[in-house]
Amino acid sequence: MYTEHLRIPVGAGSLHAERVGRGGHPVVLLHGFGTCSFLWRNLAPRLADRGYTVIALDLLGHGESDRPLDMSYGLAAQAEYVERALNALRLPAVSLLGQDIGGVVGLLLASQRPRRVHRLAVMNPPDLEELPGPEIRALQRTSARAALSANSLFGALTLLGPLLRAGVANPDSMTDRLVARYLAPWVGREGVELLLQMASAVELPEDERPWLAGVRSPVLAVRGDEDRWTTKDSVKRLIAGLTGAAVTLETVPAAGWLIAEDAPVALLSLVTAWLAQSPPVSATAMSDARRTSGAGQRNT
Repeated sequence: MYTEHLRIPVGAGSLHAERVGRGGHPVVLLHGFGTCSFLWRNLAPRLADRGYTVIALDLLGHGESDRPLDMSYGLAAQAEYVERALNALRLPAVSLLGQDIGGVVGLLLASQRPRRVHRLAVMNPPDLEELPGPEIRALQRTSARAALSANSLFGALTLLGPLLRAGVANPDSMTDRLVARYLAPWVGREGVELLLQMASAVELPEDERPWLAGVRSPVLAVRGDEDRWTTKDSVKRLIAGLTGAAVTLETVPAAGWLIAEDAPVALLSLVTAWLAQSPPVSATAMSDARRTSGAGQRNT
């Protein structure tokens, strides 16, 4: 199936996007830390085959998106850039699938723009109490210890290679060739410096965390059962904070942090079944219904 490559202006820079399929309900895919839209290469065309218009975005600073010096790369800022991209694409309402920090970006967008997000899936979301998380802290410690090569692939390989390899349950899911593909945007001194900048931007300040209680879209929380970083307890804590949303929790067997690499077919089955469901009634909708019903009774 044909993949259309797009450049979408979002302010001081542009996001790179890959669009597959036309005419169906739009499904936006958001990658996590250290990866890019390449993560979805096995999922996007399969979703498009089922009638969806699929748009895989590179978050600002990642993949083939721009790297402006004067823009914030924080999670809330990334949610704003995604919102601008959806405006540019003239998409009034979408379903969102987010891996790792991409899931948090999706939650922030849904909390601030509730009419924009029809449904939201978060896959192996990070523990908000432990940001930037153990995998990123390990990368930062490595950068402080290692003498990185500034002008070759090996600087990025030293930092990101262990995270990618540990991110899958099956070592065959992350070959040397795949690792090299994921490392491509981070090659050289500027790439390594940007990767470390992205790591330092993975934070959600205390005053922004209550925003998640404003999520009203149905949420699917997915965890790979062999993910060494996303624990069952951390997912439960995230769900507990989504007090206004109807949440479904699912586990993908034999999958690690990068579910789309370990188990793309199982993920496809789970996501398509969930997307096809009628949206459950949120707490806000039920409250609105009660008020409307009460008003009608008073006017009778």
